[in-house]
Amino acid sequence: MFKNTMKTAVLLGGLGGLCVAIFGLIGGGQPTFFLLGAVVGLAMIFGSYWWSDKLALRSAGARIVTEAEAPELYRMVARLADRAGMPMPTVAVSPDAQPNAFATGRSPSRAVVCATDGLLRALPRDEVEGVMAHELMHVKHRDILIGSVAAAIATVISSLAQMAMFASMFAGGRDDEDRPNPLAILLVSLLAPIAAGLLQMAVSRSREFEADRGAAALLGTGEPLARALERIEKYAKGIPLQVSPTQAYKYIHNPLAEARGSNGLRMARLFSTHPATEERIRRLRALH
Repeated sequence: MFKNTMKTAVLLGGLGGLCVAIFGLIGGGQPTFFLLGAVVGLAMIFGSYWWSDKLALRSAGARIVTEAEAPELYRMVARLADRAGMPMPTVAVSPDAQPNAFATGRSPSRAVVCATDGLLRALPRDEVEGVMAHELMHVKHRDILIGSVAAAIATVISSLAQMAMFASMFAGGRDDEDRPNPLAILLVSLLAPIAAGLLQMAVSRSREFEADRGAAALLGTGEPLARALERIEKYAKGIPLQVSPTQAYKYIHNPLAEARGSNGLRMARLFSTHPATEERIRRLRALH
């Protein structure tokens, strides 16, 4: 756990440093622009964190449900939250047919766990419980904050890269000595979004492993979650789920289609927000 936590901290630090560096490059190395980069990055992080629940629920078309509307799911989440020593989160259901689930919200006391209709229909009760335990562990570990921070910084970096490109194109009136190197601007504008995306996805993958481990500890076994992941993987190949790419990292299984060709599989996994399902299942079953 400590190794993954340190890895997450290093990756987040790399994202933040990249954001500040791009601002500094746009400003020709002037200290004011480095400070501006930090301020903009923090503002984006705060906004995405504060409204993360509303953005995620709206993206999924989900609705909040009461105990009367979804008694089995509601009581299951309540029992798991009590066992984990956590506040009872808000429970939501999305109409998607693909079996999946996610957690969102800016703190454990304001968290939301959401299951799709497909999950509730396709999986047996013990496997749904494994999935909900996984989502509660995201809440307990404050992965919602970590994921929101990583996604916000990556978005800022991509926007800054585009700004840098345009700034270099229209900076003809400035003295050559003060103007940033056009080649450096070009390289940053092309490579920075890729680097930011890779760092964000690495953060997301490390948090998925920790949530899997926490769910297994909460239930006393990793088998129900392992079986759930096997089943979700099979269904996901045939049932698409329309979701914004900026929200995909929140789900227990990547809801977006991935390349599966033999030549592109390694590259697809490198750019995936989730670890390989086979590896997650292997680790869960190794906990016995």
